[in-house]
Amino acid sequence: MPPRDLVSRLARAEIGATFNQYARSELLRGRLRAYLDGRADVRIVLVGEAAGYRGARVSGIAFTSERQLTGAGPAEASATIVHRTLSELGLEDDVLLWNVVPTHPGTATSNRAPTRAEVEAAQPFLDEVTHGRTVVAVGRVAAAALDAPYVRHPSHGGAVAFAAGVRSMLGR
Repeated sequence: MPPRDLVSRLARAEIGATFNQYARSELLRGRLRAYLDGRADVRIVLVGEAAGYRGARVSGIAFTSERQLTGAGPAEASATIVHRTLSELGLEDDVLLWNVVPTHPGTATSNRAPTRAEVEAAQPFLDEVTHGRTVVAVGRVAAAALDAPYVRHPSHGGAVAFAAGVRSMLGR
């Protein structure tokens, strides 16, 4: 399915009580389309839990802060760790970043874990993005939703374990 179709469907989706950052933002829809287009041939997907309030809720891209995209706006610790690790491995352009729940569970200033129903509602998007690719689950929520190898999430002191896990999984 072309990214335009996926992003349009995602913008119309109601995934439980999550905030759909794509619904009212052509900027975020455009960013996500361009991101998916640019990584259409990428074979590796790192899948996290859900869009974070300082990450994808603002930037539109999983594990990516607005500051990383534009130099302004909020930074996000996990995004910084993920991009630094991929850059050190020479893989930043060769990996697609996604979330089990691509919309944001929580408020404008906080995150919460997605519910089982939200994970199930987001499953068609996850299946579409990961189909035919090597998938690495980042964190326990992703591991539970996917039949994929697991690496520690970089948050809450997990940076070193995340980097080691990614290096081990991707053979670098």
